[in-house]
Amino acid sequence: MKTIRQTYRVHSSLAEVWKALTDPKYIDAWGGGPAKMNDKGGTKFEFWGGDIFGKNIEAVPLRKIKQEWFAGKWDKPSIVTLTLTKESHAVNIELLHTDIPDNEAKDIGEGWKEYYLGPLKEYLENKS
Repeated sequence: MKTIRQTYRVHSSLAEVWKALTDPKYIDAWGGGPAKMNDKGGTKFEFWGGDIFGKNIEAVPLRKIKQEWFAGKWDKPSIVTLTLTKESHAVNIELLHTDIPDNEAKDIGEGWKEYYLGPLKEYLENKS
């Protein structure tokens, strides 16, 4: 099993970053939809119409979300933790994604950049 660590600095407010991670309208706008999501622990979610799905293990508003993630027909979930910290006029998003099947880690690592946190950052920084 593999682990991915990435950091993104998003020039936006903490509230906007949190919404982009947890509000289906925002998720749909940056490209992760159709999405089912909220900011409550214990609830199920879906991105890209169910291509990625799982459960929110823990949600600390404006600070952290921890999730069980499934992609395809995995036997067990991987674990995603997104931690937010405010710095000046930006928010750092720390990604820790653990228990990724070895043969999928490279694609998933690129996927975070190309399809999830990269587009989320671009959307928020260009949102008028």
